[in-house]
Amino acid sequence: MYLQSVLCNNSGPIKCLQSHCRDQLIQKYRKRLKKKGKKKKSKVKSRVICFPELPTCLLCVCLTGSVYCEEVSPEMSSVPALPKETAYLYARFNKITRIRNKDFADMATLRRIDLTGNLITEIEDGAFSRLPNLEELTLADNRLTKLPMLPNGLVTFNANFNRLKTQGVKANAFKKLTRLAYLYLGNNELTGVPHLPESLHVVHLHNNKISTITDETFCKGNNSYYIRSNMDQVRLDGNPVKLSQHPNSFVCLQTLPVGWYN
Repeated sequence: MYLQSVLCNNSGPIKCLQSHCRDQLIQKYRKRLKKKGKKKKSKVKSRVICFPELPTCLLCVCLTGSVYCEEVSPEMSSVPALPKETAYLYARFNKITRIRNKDFADMATLRRIDLTGNLITEIEDGAFSRLPNLEELTLADNRLTKLPMLPNGLVTFNANFNRLKTQGVKANAFKKLTRLAYLYLGNNELTGVPHLPESLHVVHLHNNKISTITDETFCKGNNSYYIRSNMDQVRLDGNPVKLSQHPNSFVCLQTLPVGWYN
């Protein structure tokens, strides 16, 4: 806090985190490193590019449990170190390419993570699995071909606009997510529908490559009395499957899916 006040002309912690003041701070930080670099030139180059000593809350905006790292300059290519009390992380529209297990280690307070609009191609399998309070996870508009293990407490999961393939999404990937209510997997390359938990209210599978469904995809084929009362909306539009050829697949739903019938 003292460093923020001094370098931002005593403007206080909130005002100090505004973009113009952050830019001043980074410039001063660069100058300080250059001065040090007269004696230790070998270390200056990596420090200027990566800013390993620059605290997250001087590059991002940190406000009572929320961290906003959107379109960060200089470019952010990995998840930054987060304050221990972080509950909400918004790291949208950066250049993050990979999520590692250690990125969210010991971050039990996290409830929402939004990584929309990055360049993520890989997520290590345990990166999110040890986040007991995580309820919302958004990975939309990235370059994922497969999904990692997901925490059981998720309520909303959004992976729209990726490159997900059926072999990259395990059939039971969502089976244990008994609180999952909103599932968004539109605009991917899926050829099949994964197991859908009973808790779902909304499922979006539009603009994929799904060519067939069965009586067990949404309903229980051997139980004509079964009603899926929670399911309010299903999107299958933009897939090659012709829904009119599978009338028994929707008998348990209260509304017909959006999709191709004629």
